[in-house]
Amino acid sequence: SGQFSVSLIPHTAKATNLAQLKKGETPSEITGIVRALKSHAVDLPEDFTDAMCNCGTGGDQSYSFNISTTACFILAAGGIRIAKGGNRSVSSKSGSADVLEALGINIAASPATLSKALDEVGLAFIFAQTMHPAMRFIGPARKTLGIPTIMNIVGPLANPLDLETQLMGLYRADLQETAAQVMQKLGRKRAIIVTGPNNMDEAALYGENTYTLLEDGKISQHRFTYKDLGMPKVELDDIVGGDAKQNAEILMSVLENQASPYLETTVLNAGLGFYANGKVDSLADGVELARQLIADGSALAKLRQLQEVQV
Repeated sequence: SGQFSVSLIPHTAKATNLAQLKKGETPSEITGIVRALKSHAVDLPEDFTDAMCNCGTGGDQSYSFNISTTACFILAAGGIRIAKGGNRSVSSKSGSADVLEALGINIAASPATLSKALDEVGLAFIFAQTMHPAMRFIGPARKTLGIPTIMNIVGPLANPLDLETQLMGLYRADLQETAAQVMQKLGRKRAIIVTGPNNMDEAALYGENTYTLLEDGKISQHRFTYKDLGMPKVELDDIVGGDAKQNAEILMSVLENQASPYLETTVLNAGLGFYANGKVDSLADGVELARQLIADGSALAKLRQLQEVQV
């Protein structure tokens, strides 16, 4: 029929009696929804088969600052082509689209402009509502529900580009292997799905992080803490963000290399992105590379370039 439809199935980090009665999402079901979304997506003039995304699912109710959005500039500065997926806030104060808009970036840029940004800057923001027209029907329902749904999981997987590598923050550790199987079906060569302490959809420095690695068709599970990396402990309260304006100020402070819990959390997640991409051989090497790219101004330069191109 050419029409797109999907039911929004609510999920919570803590199982409810209703959730326990349901079988949960299967890799085939999620893959089917992703492919349906992608088949209706707006095409870019060029294919960028080497692109990566580090978009998370959201839905963790942590109200942290925009970690993956801040990290994307560091990853791009490290030579990775980043097609950063994202949306406006659904269950937080500021989504990736909101904070980038506050920084003067045109979140609804045309496909031609996005291709130019990916080509010249090595970074573009892929706004879900623009690239996935069907999202305009789904978005209001998600906003009304105000809780995580299956679309939190589908969103980061449905980048219009056929990504080669991916880092995906996931607010449910029990779905990591499922997400890895979906990525395998979608043709990802290498990927990491990470869940932080207390079901954060980002890695954090105050407890244990778990991640699933997809590499050479094999799926494996791993764990680490801030102690394993010799990094300082950073409590959740220390990385809480605010509205789009406040989070834009936090993002700028990180890229300007101002010492803070925000900086430490960002280099951790950027380091994980480098490791997910295969740019480095270990998470520790990724963290070190992230620090260097912030300190020498390369990450801030990527923001300035995107502000000039994605307008």
